[in-house]
Amino acid sequence: MKHGKKYSDSVKAFDLTKTYEAGEAVSIVLETAKAKFDETVELHVRLGVDPRQADQQVRGVLVLPHGTGKTKKVLVIAKGAKADAAVAAGADYVGAEELIAKIQNENWFDFDVMITTPDMMGMVGRIGRVLGPKGLMPNPKSGTVTMDVEKAIKEVKAGKVEYRLDKTAIIHCPIGKKSFGKEKLTENFTALMDAIIKAKPASAKGTYVKSAVLSSTMGPGVKVAAKA
Repeated sequence: MKHGKKYSDSVKAFDLTKTYEAGEAVSIVLETAKAKFDETVELHVRLGVDPRQADQQVRGVLVLPHGTGKTKKVLVIAKGAKADAAVAAGADYVGAEELIAKIQNENWFDFDVMITTPDMMGMVGRIGRVLGPKGLMPNPKSGTVTMDVEKAIKEVKAGKVEYRLDKTAIIHCPIGKKSFGKEKLTENFTALMDAIIKAKPASAKGTYVKSAVLSSTMGPGVKVAAKA
C-alpha cells in the first residue's frame, strides 16, 4: 500500500515494533495526527478468543469518561407516553410504523443509534435484515431495547460506545478526538480497555489480549501495552 508524505513522515517518528505505555502511545498518536480535520482516535484490540463460538463472544457498552466527541443522532421507536418521554429527553427522531416504513421503503438511515421499547421489537424485527448489517439493530445487551428510553438517550448523547468482537477476533472502537488532548484520551483508553478485560469469557484459554493498537483516522498505528 502506498502512503502519502505526511503518513511516511509520521511512521519515522517512532518505533513501529515497540509497545508503548498508554500515555506515551497517546502522545505519539497525537503527534502523528497531521490531517487538517479533528481526527478520531481509535483503539483496535486483537483477542485470543474464537468468534465462531457463542460462549466466546465479547461485547458490551460503556459511557466513556469524556465521551467520543461526536454528537450521535438517536431514533426512538415507541408509542404513547414513552414516545413523549423520548421527545423530552432529546431524541432526534421519534415514531413507530411511519419511521419503520421510511427505513424500509426509502432506505433512510439518517441516524446513528436506534432505541426501542420491548413492545415494539416485533415491528422493528421486520427490518432486522437491513438494520443488522449496519450495526443498528436494537439489542437489550447494548441497552437499546428498554423501557427507560430517557436514560438510554442520555447515555448515547453523553458518549456511550458499544464494543463488539468482529469475525477476525478484533474489537474496533473510538476513544475520542484529537482535540481531547493526552489526558482525556488516556482516561478514555483506560476505561475502555478495563471494560474489555472484564468482559473476558470464562471459556477463553491462553492469552486473552494478544495486541492493542491506537491510531488516528489518517495516522499510523501505535502498539500500546494492555495487561489482561
